[in-house]
Amino acid sequence: MQTINATAVAQEVILAARGVTKFYEGKTERVLVLDNITLELRAGELVALLGPSGSGKSTLLRTLAGLVRPSLGQVLVHGQPLEGPNPQVAIVFQSFALYPWLTVLQNVELGLLAKELPRADRRRRALAAIDLIGLDGFEDAYPRELSGGMKQRVGFARALVVEPEALFMDEPFSALDVLTAQNLREQLLDLWTEREMPTRAILMVTHNIEPEYSALVEAIYRLMNSTQARVEDILPLARPVQVPVVERPYQVLPHAAIGDLTGLVGHLDEVGGRQDLPVLARDLQLELDELLPLIEGLDILGLGAAQEGDAVLTELGREFAAADVQEEKAIFRAQVMHHVQLIRQVMDQLRETDSHSFKEDELLEQLQQYFSEPEARRQLDTAIDWGRFAELFAYDDDSGELYLEEEEEESGDSE
Repeated sequence: MQTINATAVAQEVILAARGVTKFYEGKTERVLVLDNITLELRAGELVALLGPSGSGKSTLLRTLAGLVRPSLGQVLVHGQPLEGPNPQVAIVFQSFALYPWLTVLQNVELGLLAKELPRADRRRRALAAIDLIGLDGFEDAYPRELSGGMKQRVGFARALVVEPEALFMDEPFSALDVLTAQNLREQLLDLWTEREMPTRAILMVTHNIEPEYSALVEAIYRLMNSTQARVEDILPLARPVQVPVVERPYQVLPHAAIGDLTGLVGHLDEVGGRQDLPVLARDLQLELDELLPLIEGLDILGLGAAQEGDAVLTELGREFAAADVQEEKAIFRAQVMHHVQLIRQVMDQLRETDSHSFKEDELLEQLQQYFSEPEARRQLDTAIDWGRFAELFAYDDDSGELYLEEEEEESGDSE
């Protein structure tokens, strides 16, 4: 069995498998899962384990993480045999695995409990990880309030908060819809290429390499035999380089989640900023009546529009697509304050109260004068989703309270 290095240059080997074999004893015969695997993960590399379901990818990942003991062979961490769980590795799984009774902040802080850090240090690092991954504004939200993409972001923040030497990803995007998965992939790759991600290497398990990854992956260890895994091939790939409030009646907001909107912008940017609507719906695996509210959302925000049967990005939309997480939020914040009446009303009410907070029931009652009860709820939910993403205000789902966070309070008070 040949030894395969992910790159030809001499980089520090963080993690290595040497002749790793894994089998299970059945009633009548031995079931072979991994067969004499030898590979290395070096500092600065993003390595992919590619293969169909049942090929042993996840078993190999868990073995390298020290969660599964090999039947034969060794796993080495900086040249030393691994015994037990690998403390230098954090894993993001396909399932979100969040504690439903804990907030986003508390779920992320969990990753630091074993490090016995002072509470203030845990809080500081957790907030930094939440900000890095684009969840600032949702710290006090519970998992039930989050979309699938946001839940997976919490999983990434919880993994990155410990600043692992190697980040393992076990098909982390496969449970997400097309737009959300694309948006999250692109943002994580931006963090990796800009070296803003607090990890030295990434090992990714997948059954399909997306185009975005193909320009980044240093090596692809292909596990293509569905009954037992072998390293069969390597594919070396190069690196690529405030506005007056409009009087009622209320503006109608489309039912468009943040992850879907940002994912749509990213997709349109990739195809040149314009695409035929039916083709776009097919590519995103959406019905047209699911796609049109997203186009309407982009139109309201000045990021895109429907023109002559096509979805088209505006110049600002192209700028949004090229922005990093914080720049995205700044653009989004400016656009919702300029174009979304309901969010401006929320901000005005928050700033006018002494406590800088109010119960959502007050606003729901006003909305129900113009919308049915279910639609009023949907309108408010959309405004809350957009406002939180823009980091304009926070929301407590348990109490139904909207409130300004300290930084915004100080800004409002100084005006």
